[in-house]
Formats: sequence, C-alpha cells, structure tokens
Amino acid sequence: MSRSTILYTQTDEAPALATYSLLPIIQGYARAAGVDIETRDISLASRVLANFPENLTDEQRQADALAELGKLAKTPQANIIKLPNISASVPQLNAVIKELQVAGYSIPDYPEDADTDAARRIQERYAKVLGSAVNPVLREGNSDRRVAGPVKVYAQRHPHSMGEWSPDSKSHVASMTDGDFYSSEQSAVIQSAGDVAIELVKDDGGIEVLRPRVAVTEGEVIDASVMRCRALCSFYRAAIADAKAQGVLLSLHLKATMMKVSDPIIFGHAVAVYFESVLALHAVVFEQLGVDVRNGLGDVYAKIAGLPDDQREQIEAD
Repeated sequence: MSRSTILYTQTDEAPALATYSLLPIIQGYARAAGVDIETRDISLASRVLANFPENLTDEQRQADALAELGKLAKTPQANIIKLPNISASVPQLNAVIKELQVAGYSIPDYPEDADTDAARRIQERYAKVLGSAVNPVLREGNSDRRVAGPVKVYAQRHPHSMGEWSPDSKSHVASMTDGDFYSSEQSAVIQSAGDVAIELVKDDGGIEVLRPRVAVTEGEVIDASVMRCRALCSFYRAAIADAKAQGVLLSLHLKATMMKVSDPIIFGHAVAVYFESVLALHAVVFEQLGVDVRNGLGDVYAKIAGLPDDQREQIEAD
C-alpha cells in the first residue's frame, strides 16, 4: 500500500445491499482525497474456504483475509472499515457448507458428533469460523464500546426525552441471582511469567486436562467461572411462568457470542425448557431424527420436514 489506503470488508450480514451500496459512496469521497479503497472478503463462506486450501483447486482457493487484517490491525497505518458480520451458528455454518459444496467446492461436512481423530480435526478447523470470530481479531480481543467523553457530556446536557412511562407497566428485566457465571467467578493475579494448565475436575474426582499449557505473563489476571445447568433451567422455568402469569411478551437475550462453546448450550436449555412438554411427548421421534435443541427451534422443523404429513402436523399442533 504505497498511498493511503482504506480496507473495506465484504461481509454477509443482511441487508447485503447496504454493504455494497455504501462502497461506491466511500470510494467517491476517498478518490477526491487521494485515498485508495481496497476490499477484503471476510464473509463466512470466504473464511470457510480459507481453512481448507488442500481441498480446493488453485482457482478456488481463498486467501485468509481475516488473518491479513488481524496483522494489519496491529500496525499504526491500519485503516479498516469493518461492516457487520454474522456470528455464525452451527445451522448457519451447515447451510454455507452445503451451498459451497453444491457450487463445486470439495470441503468436508461439519461433524457435529466428532468421534474420531480425523473428525475432531475437521471440527477444530470449523470452530475457527463459529461465533464471534471476526471482532476479537480486528479489535485485538477488545470489544470496547464505551462512549467517548465529549459524547457523554453532550448527552448529559441534552438528554433524550423518553416520553411518558406508565407506573402500571409490567415490563421488567429478569436475571439470574445465583448459579450463573457472575456468582462463581474466581480470579488470580499471576506473580511471575510461566505456564498454566486448564483442568476440569469431575464429580467423581477425575481430572480431564482441557488445555495442557497456556502461557501467562507477570501481572496478568486470569479467571474462571461456571454456569450451573440446574440453576439455569430453574431460572428459565420461573421467568417463563412469570411472563405467562403477567401476560407480557417473553424475550430472551443472551450476551455470550464471544463464548463459542457455551452460547449454544445456554440457548439450547432455553429451548428445551420452553418446549419441555412437546420434547417429552415426542422424545423417541426426536431422538431418531437427531434433533438438537442447541441449534434452536429451526432444527426441529428441519428434522421433522421429512416425516409423513399426519405425524408432522401432529407435532406442529402440539
């Protein structure tokens, strides 16, 4: 990049029309200022292909644009316009894989139940594109969205009118009071540089080494916490019952997209509790179909689509 250059990311979050229509506008302004605009494709499809170069022909191979931008983000001359991108779920990943395979790209299926070393290696490679895989790289792991000082002062001096708020409103926020990550968090300050291991101590006393070696530096803060499944499900049941009793709309907000493993599990428990009676009633059929509530209600509809009409309609009615 000899002249001043801005890198514009091509992503996959709807509406795509907004992403593509904004580019020529920026190019027009930048051209007048003598600034070049280059594009980099960091869509889910591009990131999937970049992870399996050995499966593709020379013409099909994609450069790892995210890795390139990650290195650039650490330099003073970095100037990147990052458009919104999806935090891919497993169903979205499977959909992209299918589209790419149909288009002639010989990439492997995502092994949801990896029971061999080969399947686990494929799963690990796909794990790199799941969840919030882009932001931690471009933001150096920091999702700092604090309001700048001058903006905060202006907002304080010119508060936005919220309008009338009825004291009879039933709207409220419910959150866990025990058994969540907050209640169990423990932290430690590392006294000297070295390595630590991450171990899971099971109920029977057995120890499973999750990560044998993690480098730490002096003064670094490390912490750990756990979510109690039983407490989570009890909270879900209470919140759902309360919303039903008060006649208010139930909305679930999970802010865990940075946790690729935990997020679908926490969400899956919500689906399992909300549809507890239906899942129990049709447990045998769902097990035969391989329904996974961690993939949401959409997985149920997708799996029952091939059932006889009367059986599918009965499940949908229940």
